[in-house]
Amino acid sequence: MAHLPPVDTFDYIVFGGTGDLTMRKLLPALYYRFRDGQVPTDARIIATARSPLSREEYQARAQQALHDHIPASALEADTVSRFINLLYYVSLNGAEAQSNWADLRALLDREPATRIRVYYLATSPALYGQICENLSKQGLVTEQSRVVLEKPIGTDLDSANAINDSVGRHFPENHIFRIDHYLGKETVQNLIALRFANPVFERLWTSDAIDYVQITAAETVGVEGRGAYYDNKSGCLRDMIQNHLLQVLCLVAMDPPVSLDADSVRNEKLKVLHALKPINPSEVAIYTSRGQYMRGHVNGQTVGSYLEDLGEGVTSETETFVALKAEILSWRWGNVPFYLRSGKRMAEKCSEVVIQFKSAPWTIFANKPAANRLIIRIQPDEGVMLSVSTKDPTPTDSLTLREADINIEFEKAFNIRYPDSYERLLLDVVRGDPILFIRRDEVEAAWKWIDPILQGWSKNEAPLEPYPAGTWGPEGARNLLAQSGHLWHEDMK
Repeated sequence: MAHLPPVDTFDYIVFGGTGDLTMRKLLPALYYRFRDGQVPTDARIIATARSPLSREEYQARAQQALHDHIPASALEADTVSRFINLLYYVSLNGAEAQSNWADLRALLDREPATRIRVYYLATSPALYGQICENLSKQGLVTEQSRVVLEKPIGTDLDSANAINDSVGRHFPENHIFRIDHYLGKETVQNLIALRFANPVFERLWTSDAIDYVQITAAETVGVEGRGAYYDNKSGCLRDMIQNHLLQVLCLVAMDPPVSLDADSVRNEKLKVLHALKPINPSEVAIYTSRGQYMRGHVNGQTVGSYLEDLGEGVTSETETFVALKAEILSWRWGNVPFYLRSGKRMAEKCSEVVIQFKSAPWTIFANKPAANRLIIRIQPDEGVMLSVSTKDPTPTDSLTLREADINIEFEKAFNIRYPDSYERLLLDVVRGDPILFIRRDEVEAAWKWIDPILQGWSKNEAPLEPYPAGTWGPEGARNLLAQSGHLWHEDMK
């Protein structure tokens, strides 16, 4: 990656500093940006958690995390040493007013109050309000302070509003950064460039040319260590669809913003959310499919069912797979279905957007040309592929057609390491640039659309279907498309 100028100096205070997110994502992301010269040498990363660790003990844990989650080829001994020297640790329970706030205050007071402070809440969302209240009471919220909220923001509209209200009492909206790491992915950001920098696509980006759109985020892993949380407070609809996939849908479907100003982009995204056709509780069997993985085989290995992953004797109606049909009530997208799909223990790890164009109304060829298809690969193998019909080069007596792909793999095309999504997002907070973060009204609009689906499921209007691990989900997901004569991408191959 090209070396960019460093951001203004800052203190990054991470609540939940010993947790998996910090060790697996946040510290490696900050290390890469430090290595690339974007983190000032006098910046500080201050981790807080309840564990009674010394600074040296925490630094040792952090160094091990870098070795665990960064390729050895990217770890330069001197750079690692200088980065680790930026790390501090305060043993503190952020949700308790009587905790060890004096040590955090003393550490922050070593630098002027004009220094940028980022409070990153890598904790349970239930603690967001209390942590912000304690920060405020302790006088730690300055004019240069920002707060980062990890998803999920609530489990429904009411709980989301309660969280946003509690945080908003202590931080103004323009200092609240609701992070969705999908928006930090280079390929997701590239949707804006692909559409609005290439008139050849944007002029076809309507119901006149597009038949349907698929947005998929498939995982091969199960619930891993998140079983209790996932089962009690999440499920696939809340965990993936309400935030990640709806945000991608907005970028695919939004009208051109007047500029790349953050609010211009977010205003257009909001219009898409408001234009989504409501799915009433009584209609969920028509517009949605939900499933739960059973015992099966993933990558040649036998894996247990969701219930086995939760523990012996547990029963659950929590979905690990969702497919749904969304419709956008606008002139641009009238009669174009958007199929959203996500699941665990799927056949392969894959996040992609598939734009299926309409077939030609008539053909002069002996074999009908396949409809063009644009595939935007979010991960892995980030890139763009366009399927086109060409003359079959096999010697024949007639002009027959064969489907071929125009394929761009970004990592190879640009000869760079593709950065993790958190790398840009963490420093965008320091810059005060909210373009890739979610505004409160977006959160509310998404939940207003999701809540009736949850209500319908709670009444078992769309029964939970089992699917074997290592497949593409339950049969209901195929039926969802088949009723309109459509196919999922893997069934087209």
